[in-house]
Amino acid sequence: MKKIDLHIHTVATRSDSQFDFCLDKLSEYIDAANLDAIAITNHNIFDATQFGQIRDAVTIPVYAGIEINLCKCHLLLIAGTDHGDRFVEGAVQVTNAISDPTDSISVSQLEEFFGDLSEYLLIPHYAKKPAIEPDTLVELGGHVVAGEVDSQKKFIRAIRDSARLCSVLFSDIRIHADLIRWPTRQTFIDCGDPTFAAIKACLSDKNKLALSENDGNKLFPVLPDGLMISTGLNVLLGKRSSGKSYTLNEIDQCNDNVKYIKQFALVQHDESDDERDFTRDVERRRRANADEFLSGFKTVLDDVVNIDREGNHRRVEAYVETLLSSAREADRQDSFSKAGLLNETAFPISSDESLQSLIRSVRQLIENIDYRPLIEKHLERTALLSLACELIEELRTRAFQNRKSQVVNELVAEVKDALKIRSAAIQLKDVDLYAVALDARKVARLDEIVIGLKTPAVLSQESVQWFHVVTEKGLFSGAGELKDASGVQTAFREAFLMYDRPFEYLQKLKQNQQLSSADFYRLFGKITFKIVNKHGFEVSGGERSEFRLLQEIKDAQNYDMLLIDEPESFFDNVFLNENVNDLLRAIARSMPVVVVTHSSTVGATIGADYLIHASRTVEDGTVSYGLYTGHPTDKKLLSTDGSTIATHELLMDSLEAGVTAYEERRKSYEAVED
Repeated sequence: MKKIDLHIHTVATRSDSQFDFCLDKLSEYIDAANLDAIAITNHNIFDATQFGQIRDAVTIPVYAGIEINLCKCHLLLIAGTDHGDRFVEGAVQVTNAISDPTDSISVSQLEEFFGDLSEYLLIPHYAKKPAIEPDTLVELGGHVVAGEVDSQKKFIRAIRDSARLCSVLFSDIRIHADLIRWPTRQTFIDCGDPTFAAIKACLSDKNKLALSENDGNKLFPVLPDGLMISTGLNVLLGKRSSGKSYTLNEIDQCNDNVKYIKQFALVQHDESDDERDFTRDVERRRRANADEFLSGFKTVLDDVVNIDREGNHRRVEAYVETLLSSAREADRQDSFSKAGLLNETAFPISSDESLQSLIRSVRQLIENIDYRPLIEKHLERTALLSLACELIEELRTRAFQNRKSQVVNELVAEVKDALKIRSAAIQLKDVDLYAVALDARKVARLDEIVIGLKTPAVLSQESVQWFHVVTEKGLFSGAGELKDASGVQTAFREAFLMYDRPFEYLQKLKQNQQLSSADFYRLFGKITFKIVNKHGFEVSGGERSEFRLLQEIKDAQNYDMLLIDEPESFFDNVFLNENVNDLLRAIARSMPVVVVTHSSTVGATIGADYLIHASRTVEDGTVSYGLYTGHPTDKKLLSTDGSTIATHELLMDSLEAGVTAYEERRKSYEAVED
C-alpha cells in the first residue's frame, strides 16, 4: 500500500489566505505522514520554477497539477512527473482566464487549454464544497477518475455506494513555516511503485482505495501522531486525569466538522433558567417545521396584505355614481363618448410564478446527485431535459405575450385619455369589478383560514427514543404572547384588540413600523412545542437533560464525527443501556464515534469496534501520557511506541473498579439471586 496526497498548496493566490511557502516544512510533512507521492495543486496557477525546486528537494515522486475553477466547482488536474509543454501552456491560459476567485472556465475551454483530457488525472470536488454539478460531471464524461471528499465519513459512504464515484481524501494543506499540526487526510492505494499510471489505475478502482495501510477502511489515523481509531464505534477508557478529555480535545482540533458533546454540558444547573433555555432550544430547532406548516398561510397572507379594501369601496362607489349620472344625462353623449375603445378593458397580465416554480422543481430533479439512481428509475433523464426545455420555451412565450398585452394596454390607455378630453359626456370612473370581487373573496377566505389556524390541534409528533416532540397549534391568549412570538420589543395591545377580525388585525400589524411584513404569518396562530415522556406527561428536569443528550447525539448525523465525554456523569444505567447505547450504535454505522466512559453499562455493553486506553505516568517528576489501542477481543492493546497493556486488566480497572471489587460485587449478586 502507498500513501498519497495529491492536493497540496505552495503558492498563496487570491483564493487563499496569505501564507509564505516553506520547503523545509513540506519535507517535514512528507516524513511525518510517511507519504509515498504528492502533487502540487495551486489555485488556477502553476509555478514551474518552484515546482522544479520541490521536485529536486524531496525523495518521493512529485506530480505537477493545478486546482481549476471549473463551472463553479473546483477540479484537480494532475499531470505526470515529466509534464509536457501542453500542461504548462494550459495552466498559463487558466491563469489568464481566471482573474478573480469567482471566475471559472467551461469544460470546452478546459479541453481547448489542455488538449486530450485522458492524459491527466481529473479529480473534482465531489462531497466537498464547491462540489461539481451533475451536468458538469456528465460533460466531462469518462475523464474523471475519482472525486475528492472532505471527511472519512464521506469516503466510507462513497466506497459503500456503487452509484457514487471512487473517492479520495486529501489534505488540501497550505505549506508554511508556522504549521503546528499535520493533517490526517490522505489516501492509501494498493500498488507497487506510485507511478502516474499506477495511481490513475488505483483511483479508478474502489477495491484499491483505503484509509489505512493494514486495516483497509476499518481504521484511519485521527491524530498527526498516528493514533488510529475505527470508522465505527470507539470507546476511550482510562483512570481519572489520564488524558482522556485531552485526547478528545486534540481530535476535535485536528479534524473538521466534529460534534463534541462535553462532560456535564447538557445537565441542568438552575431549574427556572434550564426550563426557559430548554424551551427556547426546542423552539429554535423546530422553527423550520413550524415555518413549513405555515408556508401555505404565508402565501395567502402575502396575497392579501396589500389589498386596499377601503380604496376598493371608494372606487366602486365612484363608478356607480358616474354610471347613474351618465344614465341621467344620456343626451350629452357624443361621438367621442360612443367610441368603442373608451370602454375597452385591458388585457390581463398573467403571472409566471407557478411556471417558474415548476421549472425550478424539474431542474432540481435533473441536478440531484444523492438520489439520481432512484429518480432515473422512474423518470428518464432525457425526458426530464426535454420537459425542462419545453417549460422554458413556454415561459418565454408567455413573457412575450405579456409584453405584447402590456404594450396594447398602454396604447389603449392613451387613446382613452384623448377621448375623455374631447368628450363632454360624463366619464365613467375606471374600476375592475372582477378584481374588487376577487379581493373581497380573498379577505373572506383569510377569515376562514385563520379560524382553522386558531383551532387547537396536534400537528405532528416526532419520536426521539422514548420521548415525543409534540407540535400543536392554537390561538394567542394575549398581547404578551404576540410580543414573544414576534421577537421584537414593541407593543401589541392595540393590535390584539383586533385579533378576532383577521383583516383589520393585519392592517394594525402593518401600521407597526418595527414589524416586518415577511413575519406577519407567525402572529395569527400560535405554534407550540412540548416534549413528553413515554407516559404522555411533559418532561421533568432530569428528563430534559436526557432528551438533550439524545437530541444532541441524533443531531450528530449532520457532522462527520461524534465525540462524547462520559455520558454516565449524570444519567442512570437504565437510560444509558436502553437509549444512549442503541442510538450510538446506530450512528456509528455511518460515521466515526468516540465515547469516553467509566461505566460498564456503556463501556462493556455498547459493543465497541475499537478500544483506546489513555494512561498517565509520572517518572522523576515528569508527567507523560500514552495511548494504547486495539480491538475488544485483543488480549493486549498496543501503543505507537510498541509497548503493550493487558486488555482484561485495563477493563477491570476502568470499568469495574478493579478485579477484587468486581469479584465482590459478582458474589453479592449471586447471593441474592433467586
